Amino acid sequence: MDSVFHLSSILAKSYDKNMRTTTPRTSRLLGFTLIELLVVIAVIGILAGLVLQTAGYAQKKGARSRAEAEIAALSAALENYKSDNGGYPDGTNTNTTDSGNNAFLRAKLAPKNGKIYFEFSKKMGTNSDASETNQSILDPFGKAYGYQYPGDTNRSGPNFFDLWSSGGSTSTNQWIKNW
Repeated sequence: MDSVFHLSSILAKSYDKNMRTTTPRTSRLLGFTLIELLVVIAVIGILAGLVLQTAGYAQKKGARSRAEAEIAALSAALENYKSDNGGYPDGTNTNTTDSGNNAFLRAKLAPKNGKIYFEFSKKMGTNSDASETNQSILDPFGKAYGYQYPGDTNRSGPNFFDLWSSGGSTSTNQWIKNW
């Protein structure tokens, strides 16, 4: 009988020990520790940084695509102008680092009276009135499009025009151009 009593007391002690460790203590407050909160905040910060970086890249890529499309459309409008008038509009604007002055080009392609060769959007100008001809034609990066006629003979030939956007960069290798 001793062995049965001894076995039951061992099981009882084991049961008590397991019950104490698996049941929550009422004296400990429930909640998160400071370390746990800091880890969660750090993870959220890293994820937010990744999302913002990707959004900036997508925005720049979209602006480059829009500039390419606008240069293609402006080139087509200049070809139509040439077919009607016998030549491209004379003028040069090589200052693309500032807002530049290529308003002469807007005046030729979208005159107040006469044939309109290109319909300018509000985003392509310095003010909200897209029909105003004394404002520069701006690219999606907020800089003036560069224009030169006659074009550089090394790039496009003497009887052709050069049209470009700085693409938001000072490096000429990253310019968006028609040649």
